[in-house]
Formats: sequence, structure tokens, C-alpha cells
Amino acid sequence: MIQIQPKQSQKTARKIMVSAVQPSNRLTLGNYLGALKNWVQLQSQFDCLFFAVDLHTITVRQDPKELREQTYRAIATYIAAGLDPNEVTLFAQSHVPQHAELAWVLNCFVYMGELNRMTQYKDKSAKQGQNIPVGLFTYPALMAADILLYQTHLVPVGEDQKQHLEITRDIAQRMNQVYGDELFTIPEVYTPPVGARIMSLQDPTSKMSKSDPDPSSAVYLNDSDDQIRKKLKRAVTDSGTEISYSPEKPGIKNLIDIQSAITGQSTQTIVDSYVGKQYGHLKVDTAEIVAAAVGPIRDRTEEVLKDQAFLNSVLKRGAEKAGARAEQTLKTVFDRMGFIPRG
Repeated sequence: MIQIQPKQSQKTARKIMVSAVQPSNRLTLGNYLGALKNWVQLQSQFDCLFFAVDLHTITVRQDPKELREQTYRAIATYIAAGLDPNEVTLFAQSHVPQHAELAWVLNCFVYMGELNRMTQYKDKSAKQGQNIPVGLFTYPALMAADILLYQTHLVPVGEDQKQHLEITRDIAQRMNQVYGDELFTIPEVYTPPVGARIMSLQDPTSKMSKSDPDPSSAVYLNDSDDQIRKKLKRAVTDSGTEISYSPEKPGIKNLIDIQSAITGQSTQTIVDSYVGKQYGHLKVDTAEIVAAAVGPIRDRTEEVLKDQAFLNSVLKRGAEKAGARAEQTLKTVFDRMGFIPRG
């Protein structure tokens, strides 16, 4: 059984940070470079809670077996990427019922007009046809609960999620005005010193997505080295032959961004190294760099997944820690609103 020894360290009060990923599919290189890699660097700086938001995934129909497997895989990947279960709180969203409880309360304090303006609702509902699940509409209330339950100070979010944090702040401020200024901490956006927005390999004008129906558009964190090489070899590039870092060349720019995010080299340094070289050189080199970064995470993830007892212990301990904190917030909310104590 895998064992991680607790660290003997004296913790001081740190700002609380919360972030999560949907386990609706296998995690991608974009998830790693845009989120997990930063989480690992932040775990010693902040009081971090990282989880798999499995409740969010069911706004779209999920295969039960696959959802269960992908949720385990997400947590295993968090650990494989370098998150320490003794340093951060790792759990599955559905294991902490206070998320759903607070979400209902917040539903009563968010307005239909606000939800109607949410870009993700507009985009996702357009794909649903006529039968749009209510959960897709009220999704931001559950996301707000994920954040406000833990009196979160900082939330690392990309551009596509900033609107959700804005509505979370609006709800928190609205309830603070009614029930007391200290009911909820008002969360702030955290922008990592080094951010990475990785784009699709087949459509470099769109963000790399684990839900993209075209598997060649994304490098998954459990892809083999050969699969990675094939995907990068087939990556869409641009007209011309010069390797330059420019919005006019989104395919080339994406490959340079991937190299930069993994190696830490500046984009200009990378561009300078390809003077006189062809697109093929950039693709081959990027593939090898990606394979070298993904390989250890892939292998470690499979190792963790084989130890079900260890994974379950991590999830149980994380849910207990998160649940205790969440219950404190929920108890205060219920008390301020006038609900009878549970006893």
C-alpha cells in the first residue's frame, strides 16, 4: 500500500485557496499546465482545498461506471502531479453534502437575469437542444457554494471562469448585506505568476478541452509516448514557414506556449532557437518535451490507481476535513437565516 508520511511542520495562518476540475473525462495537458502544475507550486504557500467536482459533471448525462473511474483517476492524477494529501485537502465534491445544501440556499439569492447572462450557460445550452437541464442554468450557484463554504480568499481561475467568480462575489455581498458582513469571505481572483492557456491541437483558436469529441485535439495525461508524438505531429500549424510567436500564427504560438510552460524558457528564447528551421522541427521537439513531462505523471497515476485502499483513505480523510470546515459555514448561514438548529 502506498504511504505518505505526514510532514512535521508548524503551520501558520495562511490564506485559503480553492480550485477544482470536473472529472467528466480524462485530464489533459491543458489541465496540467493551466491548473495542476500551479497547484503543486502553491500548496505550500496557501491553505489549499483541491477536489473533483463530480456533482457538476451531471449537468450532462454521464455513464456511471466511467464517472466513477474518472473521479478516482482525477484524484490519483492530482497526487501523481505532485499534490501532497498531507499538505492539501483532496476530496470528491459529492462526499461533502454541504456543497449541495448551500447551493440551494444560494439559488434563492441569485437572480434569473444574472444566470441568463452566463456565457457558459449560453454555450452549453445551445448544444442541448430543447431539453435543457435546470442544473445547467443553476450551475453557478453550486460553483459559488464550492467557494463560499470554505471562506475562500483566493480562487485561481482562467478567463473562461472569471464570470463565475464575479457572480459568486455578487451573491456573497448580497447575503452579507442581509445577514451580516462576516457571513461570507469575498473571494478574489488569483493569477499565478506563470499562467498557461493551452489551445486545441486541431483548432488552436479554441482552448484544449477534455470534452472535445476529437481525441486528436488534446494530449491526455494517460496518453502513451507514441500517442503524444502522433498527436503533436498532426497538430494544425499555419501558412508560411517561419517560426514566430504571433497571434496570426495560433498553431505555432500554441506549440511554443506548450514548450515554454513545461521548460520555463521564455517564448522569445524558444523562437530564437528555431531560426532557419522548419515547422517539423518544432513539432518533433515539442512532442519529446511533452512526452518527458507527461510520462512520469502517467506512470505514477497508474501506480496510485492500483492501490484502491490508499485512494479511498485519501478521499475519506479529505472529505472529513472539508466537511468539518463546510459545516461550520453552513451552521452559521442556517442560524443567521433563522433555521431551527439540527440538535
